[in-house]
Amino acid sequence: MPKTRQAPTDTPHTDTPARNGHLPDEVAQDLINRINSGALPVGGRLPSERDLCAQYSVSRAVIREALSQLKSDGLVTARAGSGVYVRQPNSTNAFRFKKFSVSDLTRLEEAMELLITIEVAATRIAARRRTTEDLKKIKRTLIGMEYAIASDRLGDEEDYQFHQSIVAATHNQHFISLCQHLEASARNIIRQARSNTKTNHSELLDAVQDEHKEIYKAIEQGDEERAAVAAARHLQNASQRIRTYLA
Repeated sequence: MPKTRQAPTDTPHTDTPARNGHLPDEVAQDLINRINSGALPVGGRLPSERDLCAQYSVSRAVIREALSQLKSDGLVTARAGSGVYVRQPNSTNAFRFKKFSVSDLTRLEEAMELLITIEVAATRIAARRRTTEDLKKIKRTLIGMEYAIASDRLGDEEDYQFHQSIVAATHNQHFISLCQHLEASARNIIRQARSNTKTNHSELLDAVQDEHKEIYKAIEQGDEERAAVAAARHLQNASQRIRTYLA
């Protein structure tokens, strides 16, 4: 029986990147190479998440993080119910949150200043506007982190989703869009912070989880000031834990 003809951008990609570093970074770089070479043309639709998972032999979480990097760089755009498309370069889209290693303490401090400002404000608003459904979603990610710790997994995806569910609870599309733009860098910091804690300060994992619980409780109780303080403390502690290890 003849095979169904597919669009060029859905053609299986067999030259997967060498596995020497962080998988989302490698997948993102390979997709960038394909965009630059024209293999994924401007206006073309990227393969579905499922197809990309099969092409690169990675999990959906890896693909989502790789795509978030491309979105942050302005290379692709997501269309609801349609997919992810390569976008036309736009010189007016000037703001970029460049990728960096948390070992670069100057860049880390600058990034944390911005992220703390945004997260604290979002958490304060979430405490005021959260709905019952919002609380369920935040609680679900909190439980997911507990399972990750119990299963000796990193839990960075669950950690990221916890913070994203709080941003979603603001019901402010500007906050949500901004945080989506910063997604790749935020994931990078969370991943490296949790990796550092798990590898070098495993005794602090419960303390980190307690910080998340405190944020949730304040949001649940609608206590805006307490929620803001808890969010600031958590992010400042995360930054300090990284600095302690590097020192």
